[in-house]
Amino acid sequence: MEAFIWILFPVFVAAGSALLAFFVMQARMEVAIARERETLAQTQATLDAQEKILQEKLKATEASAKNEALNEMLGEFRIEERHYMRESKTLFGAKKAMVLQERLFFRNMPLSNWVEHEMTVEEGGDLSQLAKACSIFSAKGIGEGAQSNLLVS
Repeated sequence: MEAFIWILFPVFVAAGSALLAFFVMQARMEVAIARERETLAQTQATLDAQEKILQEKLKATEASAKNEALNEMLGEFRIEERHYMRESKTLFGAKKAMVLQERLFFRNMPLSNWVEHEMTVEEGGDLSQLAKACSIFSAKGIGEGAQSNLLVS
């Protein structure tokens, strides 16, 4: 029986050592896996944040491009104006009127026909103020880049 104990004792010690080594290595592997998962989570969070920033920059760039294109298009509108004096004589006297004609252009294409306004002019009246007061196309209403061409016939 004593010989049997001496034979089994080294086997139990070897089995215990193997189990102890297995559990130590298992714990080390779990620690290594936990570190890798932490690194992976940090990297994933960084990538998500960069993706959100990239999406915001993309949206801002698109909005900026749209605004720039709209401003460029609005800058292509212009107003052509011309005015002249019309004098009509009646039995009771002569009546002076200023005729203002306007039309709207996009580049070189007219967008409207000539719009005509006839305004009675009083003696000593300011013609330029009268023309501005009756304009249906105002540069402020069309856009900042709109230009007004004044032709006097």
